Amino acid sequence: MTTFIFGHKNPDTDSIASAIALSYLKNKQGMNTKPMKLGELNKETEFVLNKFGVEEPELLLDVRPQVRDLKHESIDKVLPDESIEECKNILKNDETALLAIVDGEDKLVGVANLKDIAVKTLKRDMEEIDASVSNLLTILEGKLVDGSENGNIEGRVKLIARMDDFEDVDSKNVLITSSSRVAKKAAENRVRLIIFTNGKMPDEEAIKKIKEEETMLITTDMDIFSVARVIDRSNDISTVMNTEVIKFYEDDFLDDVREVMLESKRRSFPIVDKDNKLLGCIDRNHIINPGRKEVILVDHNEYGQSVNGLKEARVIEIVDHHKIGGIMTSNPISFRNMIVGSTCTIVYSMFKEANIDIPREIAGLLISGITSDTLILRSPTTTDKDREAVDELSKILDIDIKEYGMSMFKAGTSLEGYTIEEIFYRDFKEFTVDGHKIGIGQVFTLDIDEIMAKKQEYIDFIKGKQEEDGYYMAILAFTDIIEESSYLIYGAEKTNIVTEAFKIKNEQGALVPGLVSRKKQMVPNIMDAYNIYGKE
Repeated sequence: MTTFIFGHKNPDTDSIASAIALSYLKNKQGMNTKPMKLGELNKETEFVLNKFGVEEPELLLDVRPQVRDLKHESIDKVLPDESIEECKNILKNDETALLAIVDGEDKLVGVANLKDIAVKTLKRDMEEIDASVSNLLTILEGKLVDGSENGNIEGRVKLIARMDDFEDVDSKNVLITSSSRVAKKAAENRVRLIIFTNGKMPDEEAIKKIKEEETMLITTDMDIFSVARVIDRSNDISTVMNTEVIKFYEDDFLDDVREVMLESKRRSFPIVDKDNKLLGCIDRNHIINPGRKEVILVDHNEYGQSVNGLKEARVIEIVDHHKIGGIMTSNPISFRNMIVGSTCTIVYSMFKEANIDIPREIAGLLISGITSDTLILRSPTTTDKDREAVDELSKILDIDIKEYGMSMFKAGTSLEGYTIEEIFYRDFKEFTVDGHKIGIGQVFTLDIDEIMAKKQEYIDFIKGKQEEDGYYMAILAFTDIIEESSYLIYGAEKTNIVTEAFKIKNEQGALVPGLVSRKKQMVPNIMDAYNIYGKE
């Protein structure tokens, strides 16, 4: 099983870098992990991945159990031109067994069980034949006297023992007879196939006409009535298979699968991939105690910031530097929570503790995550551990951290091409205080004038979002990297909580000097103000 490692929704550089770096470390330690992302990357993170030649993680939208998480059972499969008789032999009188019919590329085209075969054979005109020549020869234990063994025979079966019974025989028919006169007359009428019974051969005159008309001839030791009784068993399984298949795709969620299973009388269900290729089958027993996906969380530990379906996954580890949220686990886990400026600082320390070398590309990711979250070590969240990590990683990379940090921020702070909604959610986190939903978005910029030119548009959007989505408070902080200050635009049920929290007038776009950290400044300030004014 692969363990997914991922950061929060609306991923930033620290969350992506720490997920990739921790996955590398865990794999070096013998685990099978894969870094994932929960949303589209911002320009800064794209710049970092391109800079160090690291592949972007795949998108993960949901971690609820899926069909792919189950251990599939094998299922017998045949091609559509396999005979009904052979398929019955494969099913071995097991009325609940399921047979898959696939094409030459292993794509599912139908299913059959003994009941399907019995019911559809009865419904089907017993005098109709649609079989490969090779299947006919096998069922009749026959010999092909004239014609090709390749190909298919399709037509209406006629059993004619005497010339007196000869009527309405033409190219649409397959004839069963032991009479040379009947065989000759049938050939003259351009019948498709003659099956000559009782271990005999037609006379020379009949053979001559059969060859002239290019009629196919099979001889068999069976008598005429035995041939009539078993010939339908040579029909292709495709003639009786069930094409209205209840099947599941490997990406289907078990919640949906369970519902369909309970409504069906079938016991087994085929599993296919997105291209309809057969993978195996599952039954009701598989969903009684389904396996759960294993995940490791980095840079967050709250359900509201994490992937959909997290409660149905098995969280085995958390590495974070934020306040402890509300994620619950059924078993003890490794929970590493440190007072540092970046999750990447914690991951760096884990490399050192494990005595595992940090390759250049991973060092690049780690230093980028720390630089981003600490604003080139100038944020109040910065600790000595962050500085030590950057110092050591700089030696591996041989770069100037200030120069590199500014180039990274320059690439990431451009808002060109983004809608206001995309800007609001690009680094957005949700918190809960006394059951009240609070959302804070933060955007780092080097050009505050560009933002203030559209201030009213931001105000309208944020106030609308606060009311529509039921936020007690919604704030967007534009943080000026050079000035180390933030400008606030907000919508709130009680604006005095905002003004008290940041010591500002009730003014949109107000400047808050020294405000750069959401974790260490914005959230604590809001909670303190709420405790004073929120309960009035």
